[in-house]
Amino acid sequence: MTRLVLIGPICSGKSTIAERLSDRLSLRNIPLDLVRWGYYYQIGYDRREEWRRVKAMGWRARFDYWKPFEAYAVEQVLLDYPDTIIDFGAGHSVYEDDVLLARVQTAVKRASHVVYLLPSPDIERSLDILCARAEVPEDERADFVALNRPFLEHPSNASLATATFYTDGYSVDETCEQIARILDSQAPPVS
Repeated sequence: MTRLVLIGPICSGKSTIAERLSDRLSLRNIPLDLVRWGYYYQIGYDRREEWRRVKAMGWRARFDYWKPFEAYAVEQVLLDYPDTIIDFGAGHSVYEDDVLLARVQTAVKRASHVVYLLPSPDIERSLDILCARAEVPEDERADFVALNRPFLEHPSNASLATATFYTDGYSVDETCEQIARILDSQAPPVS
């Protein structure tokens, strides 16, 4: 069974790489951001409660409210979809809560490989590249960086990954080729 999970910050190329690899390897692509809501509702997600928290505590409360639902979605998508390429939303691989992180670490063991996509090993360079990819206007850059920085700095991604690929200077096809080599060989990946 081949199951590849792609993780990384916003605009790191997860969806693009997953789509291209899906075509190349004839594996189904499951974008977790597209299927997550069904899983969230299975365990009691309540949009009104989310908005109540946002109004009371600010936008960060939304992400905090989502965390248990995100962990559950990761667990379920990895059970429900064998022989697939699954690209996580940026938040699905970042957890402050050790119990939720442990659940996700256990769940991703069902994957053959978990590939962490980053533009560069340098966080500031990565943020510049991600802003450019997202075509963020200069007056919105600070907000985008504030949103995306935790996804680059948090250790959860590295703890979940079996391989890390730095994509700066490589085309989508070149990155896919590197990932496909790992899948073809089924050898233990090297970061």
